[in-house]
Amino acid sequence: MMFLEFFIWGGWFVTLGTFMGNNLGATGAETGMAFSTQSWGAIIAPFIIGLIADRYFNAERILGVLHLFGAVMMYQMYQSSDFATFYPYVLGYMIAYMPTLGLVNSISFNQMKDPAKEFSVVRVFGTIGWIAAGLAISYLFLWDTPEALQAGLLKNTFLMVAIASAVLGIFSFTLPKNPPKAQAQGQSISAILGLDALKLLANRNFLMFFVASILICIPLAFYYQNANPFLAEIGVANPTGKMTIGQMSEVFFMLLLPFFFKRFGFKTTLIAGMVAWTLRYVLFAFGDAGAQSYMLILGIALHGICYDFFFVSGQIYTDSKAGDQYKSAAQGLITLATYGVGMLAGFWVAGQITDAYLLADGTHDWAQIWLFPAGFALAVMLLFALFFKNEKIEYKA
Repeated sequence: MMFLEFFIWGGWFVTLGTFMGNNLGATGAETGMAFSTQSWGAIIAPFIIGLIADRYFNAERILGVLHLFGAVMMYQMYQSSDFATFYPYVLGYMIAYMPTLGLVNSISFNQMKDPAKEFSVVRVFGTIGWIAAGLAISYLFLWDTPEALQAGLLKNTFLMVAIASAVLGIFSFTLPKNPPKAQAQGQSISAILGLDALKLLANRNFLMFFVASILICIPLAFYYQNANPFLAEIGVANPTGKMTIGQMSEVFFMLLLPFFFKRFGFKTTLIAGMVAWTLRYVLFAFGDAGAQSYMLILGIALHGICYDFFFVSGQIYTDSKAGDQYKSAAQGLITLATYGVGMLAGFWVAGQITDAYLLADGTHDWAQIWLFPAGFALAVMLLFALFFKNEKIEYKA
């Protein structure tokens, strides 16, 4: 289940920017709109989970229905030839897909006696699935080579994912039963969306972390939206396969995180993550597909620090500040703020900046594009370092 869940996401989302420009002739703003469907899905997901799945249906059944619906949307995306027909399908797909991220976690937790020890073993198969999708696109099917891109073969990623989504949809009905939660019946909409945790913002440190979490999603959106088109445009071979180095580094730095967190503390860990964002984009700005290609590989490899040191550490910090009363609400609030509001703004900004540096020959001034999120991440880091007062956080690995 976990392998297919992330094979599906990694099988089309990484190359979406390249597909939009190459196959649909989309502008940066239109590409930003397509990517922002992830944010709309994240905003709507709590309603599907909290108001429908948790109250009335078994989790595994709604997981199956959502993935079968997703398979149909993916097939329609595969057949689309312009942005106007493509957009409604990608929006429908992401509204269906984003709730499944919470459902697979819920299904996993319900089958475990000790989730703290057992879940990581299951979740790592999701990372393996994402890596497998990227390697298949670059090294098995060769859909991101210059010749394949010219022939429009990158659209086959949607067909591959449609098949995988259909398989997971059918497979979901064979999973152990996960009946509706009785305690969900009385939950208010504010509790489902995590709004009950807004009172945590009265704490200055948590407020600074909350604001930084939203702002750092703008540089994050640049990576999701532009990294693959950038690598393909400047002539890097097998760009999608090379981007899986980021997921490999994510596993490594996830293992390193407990040591770093305990040794240096929460504030330094988050600052390291934000500095890594700046360094990554500087490397992208000055790297190339020739003698400086090592700069691009190093920039991709920094993904583990960029993501784990900020977002995973942030989840730990949120958990420690919320306490038992607001634990779930606080995590929901951070998810809504980052993947919802933050990424929505980030994809819009990324689209505008990308269009601003479109050259007459159809290529882009990538150095200028990447220096914007580099400087933005540096500014967020300085703001956080200046106003966040260091505090000791207990971390239970």
